[in-house]
Parts: sequence; C-alpha cells; structure tokens
Amino acid sequence: MKMTKAPVKYSLQRSYVKLMMDVIGRGLVTASQVDPEIQAEIAKFPDNFILSMNVFPNGPAFIAQVTPNKQLQLLQTYTHKPDLTITFKHLNHAYLVFSFQESTAQAFANDRMIADGDLSYAVRLVRCLNKMEALILPKFMASMAVKEYPKSLGFKEKIKAASSIYCKIAQSYIKGNV
Repeated sequence: MKMTKAPVKYSLQRSYVKLMMDVIGRGLVTASQVDPEIQAEIAKFPDNFILSMNVFPNGPAFIAQVTPNKQLQLLQTYTHKPDLTITFKHLNHAYLVFSFQESTAQAFANDRMIADGDLSYAVRLVRCLNKMEALILPKFMASMAVKEYPKSLGFKEKIKAASSIYCKIAQSYIKGNV
C-alpha cells in the first residue's frame, strides 16, 4: 500500500505549531517581566484575567493568567472558560502565522482566527504578541511577522531584551516552569 505525504506534512506542521505555541506562551510570560511596553499593556488587563490561544478543534494551545502584580503566568489547568480565547480555525492557518508567512493582523483580516471575548483585550494581546516578536526575532523575520516593525526599537534595546527573554525561556525549560 502506497503512503501519501499529507499525513507527514500535517504531523510536521502540528509538531512545529505545538513547539511555537509553547515558545510564544513562554515568550509572552517572560516579555511581561522584561519589556515596559508589554508591561503597560498587561497592566490594563484585570487581575486574574485568563487568556488563551489555540488551534481548532483540539490543537496546540497555551493558557496564561494575569497575576495581581500585572505579569503573565502560564496555567497548566484552569477551572472555567478563559476571558479571551484566540482560536486559529485550522492548523494550516496557525502554521502560516508561526512560520512568519503571514502576520497576526493579516491572519485576522483573512478570517483565519477568531477572538472569543472582549475585542479590546484581543487587540491589546495582539500588540503584546507583535512587540514580543519584534524583540525576539531577527529584524527581517520580525518585519514579516508583524504589521509594522517598531521604528523606535534600537539595536541595543533589542539585543538586551531578546537575550533576557531567551535566557528566561531557556531557564523555564530547565526548571520546568515559567
């Protein structure tokens, strides 16, 4: 029996999206500890606000909560529906965004994602994602990932923030927490 390549491609895409979803969740958590702009955005969320990003129907996901000190922490379990859920309608749509072929804003415009919750919080989360991506990705990749690369982001600021975020992400894998 001849095997088709579609299951392998789907499996590889799923693995890649799962890894990227984990890195993005951890990246947002650490960026909320490091970057003043992201801290200001997170400060506008209510305490204990739960946000999630996932792939429909049961794909990769992360869930985070705003702590009373206005930082994010990842949750392994939760007892009620998140206050905001950003859902990719299909694994291929998530792959386009996470492989930097399409920006988050473009994916929303192309109706590849849906927001379940207050739209103002969804916009705030997208701003956090864009800033985090601008900080941690090389400029040529970040320019593809975000709608507009921040003009005010200097090289020294980027290197300092990126190294701090990457170090904290690496530590979270070693320690097994975020």
